[in-house]
Amino acid sequence: MPFSHSGISDKVTRPISLNSLQRVFHFSKEKIAHLKSKANAEMGTNNISSLQALMAHHWRAITRCGHLNPDQVISYRVAVGLRQKLKPPLPKEYLGNALKGVSVKSTACELLQHGLGWAALHINKTIASLTAEEVKKTLKDWVNAPLILSNMRSNIPTSTSTVSLLIGSSPTFNVYGNDFGLGRPVAVRSGAANKMNGKIAVFPGAEEGSIDFEVCLLPETLHAMAEDAEFMEAVATCTKPCIYESCLAD
Repeated sequence: MPFSHSGISDKVTRPISLNSLQRVFHFSKEKIAHLKSKANAEMGTNNISSLQALMAHHWRAITRCGHLNPDQVISYRVAVGLRQKLKPPLPKEYLGNALKGVSVKSTACELLQHGLGWAALHINKTIASLTAEEVKKTLKDWVNAPLILSNMRSNIPTSTSTVSLLIGSSPTFNVYGNDFGLGRPVAVRSGAANKMNGKIAVFPGAEEGSIDFEVCLLPETLHAMAEDAEFMEAVATCTKPCIYESCLAD
């Protein structure tokens, strides 16, 4: 594989949005099941997953609370796991990262005019459209022209007319099954790395079947979401906003 040390910077990349706040929204198993049922019923399907319905609920809330122009595009970039998409699938023993980002896009007007089910099915179809052949092509292209990213934001196309969100991690990780000698964990957080406006991390909640969304957004958007009745109706609990600079200090 062609490689050059000049492609790797020895400089520490600082987060881009130091004025962002972070908050964790906790969704119970019952609330998630309700969103999933509602999304599938609206579209007459059973293909929408619990996480896709929850992402759609979140995507629409950020759009609504961000007070965007109707023609602004809001891109919801999802880190998709490739283990089962490859043929043959990767073995469970494979320890490396296996993911690819796909962007689900909509104008603010279109996203809010349609319901939860439309947004969830849009996410579902975009993820399903990622084929094994496309993944293999991406890997071959990378070998021919390796790209070392300095931060997660550098992997997101930017535009003055586009608002970009990036969601990663997974609610399937068995984070609460680890005991390092202090007993069962009480919470999981991602730390200060790769935090910027629009970054979302998904973790399993402490209770079985629940999910936590760790959200980093501009203060005005995050405060508006906490006061948005439609969004908060599905939220079981949420943490107080964490000032971004204090996260860096931690």
